[in-house]
This record gives sequence, C-alpha cells and structure tokens, in this order.
Amino acid sequence: MGERLAAIGFDADDTLWQNERYYRLTEARFGELLADHAAAEMTSARLLEAERRNLALYGFGIKGFTLSMIETAIEITEGRVPAEVIGRILDFGRELLAHPIEPLPDAETVLERLAGSHRLVLVTKGDLFDQERKLAQSGLGGYFHAIEIVSDKTEATYRTVFSRHGAGPERALMIGNSLRSDVLPALAAGAFAAHVPHELTFALEHAEPPENAARFHRLDRLAEAVDLVRAIEAGEAAAPEG
Repeated sequence: MGERLAAIGFDADDTLWQNERYYRLTEARFGELLADHAAAEMTSARLLEAERRNLALYGFGIKGFTLSMIETAIEITEGRVPAEVIGRILDFGRELLAHPIEPLPDAETVLERLAGSHRLVLVTKGDLFDQERKLAQSGLGGYFHAIEIVSDKTEATYRTVFSRHGAGPERALMIGNSLRSDVLPALAAGAFAAHVPHELTFALEHAEPPENAARFHRLDRLAEAVDLVRAIEAGEAAAPEG
C-alpha cells in the first residue's frame, strides 16, 4: 500500500480555466496594430524578448505583458510610436483584466470529487489582484483549503507550500499544465507531479518532460487526476527515487 497524500496542489491558469488563449488573441491584435512598422512574426518575436527581459522586474501577469507591449512598440517604431497606439495597447491590457473567466472541462468535477477527502491547495503565480479576480469569477474557490499566489514557482516554493498546508512535499501531488513551473520544481522538491497539457502554453513555460523521473505522470485530461490520486495512495504509482 502507498501513503495517503496530505495535500494536492492545482495550478490555475490553463489548468482550471482558459488563460493563454486570450494572450494569443491580444498578441495578434498587437501585431496588427504595428503592421505598418514590422511583420507580425517579428513583432511577436520582439515581444517575447521583452517579456523574457522583464520577468525579473514585472513578474508574470497582464500588467507585465502590457508594459512589454509598450516597450516593444517603442523599439519597433524607433521611439516614434504615436500616443494613440500606446492608448490602444493600454486598452488591450484593460480588456484582458476584465475578460470573463471560462473554467476548463472537468475542472469543477475533479475538484468536487477530491475536496471532500483531500486538502486541496491552489498554487498560482502572477499579479495578486488579477489572480484573486479570476479565482472569484471562476466559482471554484470554495473547493480549496488554501490559496497561494506566488511570484514564481520554484523548488523552495513547493517545499514551503506543501509543508505549510500538508506534511511536506514527499506526501504531496502537484497538478498543472506547465512543465517548467508545475512539474520540474515540484519534482525537485520531492513531490509527485502530474502534467496536464493545454493546447496553448506560453513559450517561456516550455521544458522537456522528465520522462525518467519516478514521480512524474502525464495526464491526457484533468479528469484522470482522480484515478491518479487513487493509484498513488494504493501504491500502484511509482515510488520516489532513491
């Protein structure tokens, strides 16, 4: 027999509700806005470079994305970007911040099935106000025993979160769509980690799957998380390495 999980962590964006889709649509509109100055592909590449540079300053989220769009527009126009273009970019950011939340299929069903028997922890990164807004609008907040909104997800993050809300990472499972943020650091901390791929994933979240890691699992759908929890606790899933 395995050991009962003391905590199950869930990512939010693109695990429980749609998120990246709206960024991609906004990026396409941004490319159209600057079409007289650069091809859409070049604008997207320059925007990604700006986002990579700015993560350490602005963190993850819509506000940092909006500032990176403004910076990119200034660079592409060599400082001649019209004020009305800056205004449109700010409108893009406001529209993202006000966009309705669309829960993904199976999200509520899975949370409902696990919440009665397990301690569920939402572990999400990004802007505090925006993540709180999305959680409130999703209607899913009531299923969680704890909410952790963090600036980034690292091995230390998972050690702290699962020690605070469980019995340490060794008896925890983290579920999410990002290999970089939800899987690799959780495994490094000693937790189980389940990757639930989303059709769209932010380029800076890409990483190679740790296929040889004993506690790594890939789920085709979030609905499979319930059976994975049972398998882990029954000792049918892989044991920790070492």
